[in-house]
Amino acid sequence: MTIFWIITAVLTVLVVTTLARAILRGVEAERPPAAYDLDVYRDQLKEVERDLSRGVVSAEDAERARTEVSRRILAADAAMQAHANAPRRSGGAILIGVMATAAIASAYVIYLQLGAPGYGDLALADRIENAELMRNERPSQTTAEASLPAATPPANIEPDFVALVEQLRTAVATRPGDVQGIELLSQSEARLGNFAAAHAAKAHAIAAKGADAKPQDFSEYADLLILAAGGYVSPEAEQILERALALDPTDGPARYYFGLMMSQIGRPDTALRVWDQLLREGPPDAPWITPISAQIEEMAARAGVNYARPTIGTGRGPSAADIEAAGDMSPAERMEMIQGMVSGLSDRLATQGGPVEDWAQLISALGVLGQLDQAGAIFANAQEVFGDDPTAMDTLNRAADRVGLQ
Repeated sequence: MTIFWIITAVLTVLVVTTLARAILRGVEAERPPAAYDLDVYRDQLKEVERDLSRGVVSAEDAERARTEVSRRILAADAAMQAHANAPRRSGGAILIGVMATAAIASAYVIYLQLGAPGYGDLALADRIENAELMRNERPSQTTAEASLPAATPPANIEPDFVALVEQLRTAVATRPGDVQGIELLSQSEARLGNFAAAHAAKAHAIAAKGADAKPQDFSEYADLLILAAGGYVSPEAEQILERALALDPTDGPARYYFGLMMSQIGRPDTALRVWDQLLREGPPDAPWITPISAQIEEMAARAGVNYARPTIGTGRGPSAADIEAAGDMSPAERMEMIQGMVSGLSDRLATQGGPVEDWAQLISALGVLGQLDQAGAIFANAQEVFGDDPTAMDTLNRAADRVGLQ
């Protein structure tokens, strides 16, 4: 870090010095009008001598001319002396000071915005390796919760509700198999801000349900773990998210938190792809739309992507009916269903065509599924279809950038 700032300071001094020398040379090169007059008068004296030697003028006329020119030389020389003794203008120094200040300040501000103090340039492979290392070595749920202050009930909670929760705790302790009571306790603890107690109760409820636990149960459990950790996605929360997504790959909250985790371990590119897909699928009133909208442009900047936010809900993702129909499917069957939707879109575009948004959506979906070869083929086909439309090509290029085709 110290070496970086030393090098930066030296380079800044070199740049400012070079500019200063150029400015000072320009200032020193300025000549007063009397200097040009002196050049003319000296030339006139030489001309008089040449005329006299050729006999063009008489000795008397030459003497009178010398006297007049000499008088003018003395006057010009006096003007030169006055200019030399006059105080130097400070315009050059002021300009140098302004330029130096502007160069240093602008470089510092730009670096704070775009740079990462303390970090060197890293290749993509190194960044991915560091992200995976961070993922494996990040703090546990217990460590994250211990670092936060003790939870305090919200100010608007009525004392009667607190008393009811106390009674509920006692009742659940005596009836450990009462799933409905445990769920109610989890919700009540969360309302009080006791997220650690809330996720403990939720874990108890999932254990009591056994094989009957739904994807939403795991998604809600992960949500409580993350809230208890102050928004941090711990390794324990990640495991629960993986279980939720294994049961339902379309689960919105689990996908949002997965993107959040990827952003926290240094993979904003993956977070951007996940969140962009959620925005495209919608619906506009989904609870994850607002937090994604507030963060996705920053995520795109971190990923180095020139991002244009899509219209929410236009991504033609699985419909509510599709998701409901998948309720009784196994994880493998659900993944097959999603693949079938992508294949259906691909077949429709190949046979009937469609708007550029559908082509971009298909490229993004194939990228999320990891089918980059097929995504590249679709991108090449789309370029042939929309090659003469610059606006459409911008949309396609953005989709290709998001999945790493360019």
